[in-house]
Amino acid sequence: MVRMSSSNQAKTEPQETSAVAAPQRAPSIPALMGKAVFKSGQYRVGDSLPELSAQSSGLCINQEHLQAYRQLCGFEQGQGMPGTYLHMLAFPLMLNILVQQQFPMKAMGQVHLRNKISVLQSFDPSQPLDMIAKISRSTITSKGLEWDIDVQVEVDKQLVWTSESTFLHRCKTDIERAKSTVIKKYGKPQQWSAQSDMGRRYARVSGDYNPIHLTDLTAKLFGFKQAIAHGMWSKARCLAAMDKHLPDDGYSVAVNFHRPLFLPSQVQFYSGVRQGQRRFSLFNIGGDQAHLDGVIT
Repeated sequence: MVRMSSSNQAKTEPQETSAVAAPQRAPSIPALMGKAVFKSGQYRVGDSLPELSAQSSGLCINQEHLQAYRQLCGFEQGQGMPGTYLHMLAFPLMLNILVQQQFPMKAMGQVHLRNKISVLQSFDPSQPLDMIAKISRSTITSKGLEWDIDVQVEVDKQLVWTSESTFLHRCKTDIERAKSTVIKKYGKPQQWSAQSDMGRRYARVSGDYNPIHLTDLTAKLFGFKQAIAHGMWSKARCLAAMDKHLPDDGYSVAVNFHRPLFLPSQVQFYSGVRQGQRRFSLFNIGGDQAHLDGVIT
């Protein structure tokens, strides 16, 4: 188990570094990113994944950084904590798992397919957090290995927040590909702009400097024609548009990520209630390609 601990408040300049307090004996996010770029792997279909985990204790939230995150993702300024914020704080823990020698796949190139966040209880954001990330489920599909990282956050030994992220490691399998489902649109569309520098701006706040998000040149090195937006920025931006429909706690938000959102882009956001649940989606400006769809329960 990789253990990360910190008892000091995160000292952060929102325009320059991540919010997460750097543990005294843990590598920094830049060091982790450097390892991730060069991390190799030799996964074979059928191999089980190791039970890797990483944790941080006594993590304190920097209020200036929280406000910078709210502004970047389109939330109204205030004291509330967006449901996606703690997922961003868990990024170093997740990355620390990916760069471990026992992790059998490349750290770069893992495709984020799905994410479900559950806000179980509201809490005083000045209280220290205990956070743990761990590899959980995995399954073979027609596109390769789908595998999960689960994150749990406790405050005063009470579970207050969880996240389940599913990633895809592309590899050949014998499973027949299933038909794609049609993404439905609910409500009247809102039009947004995703600016060309959004990947760099989100990276400065989140610490996620994956090259595919930074510039067209670095994205091309990994097979993309242009830089693409962070999937979790897209999810957060959707939540910001529905902020007035969200309670303080007791809800979950699940999304499926589809086509990459190239930068810059114009997009259309849809949201509406269907069978008692609020459903939402993000499409390209032409309305024929979905970037994500999700549901609030």
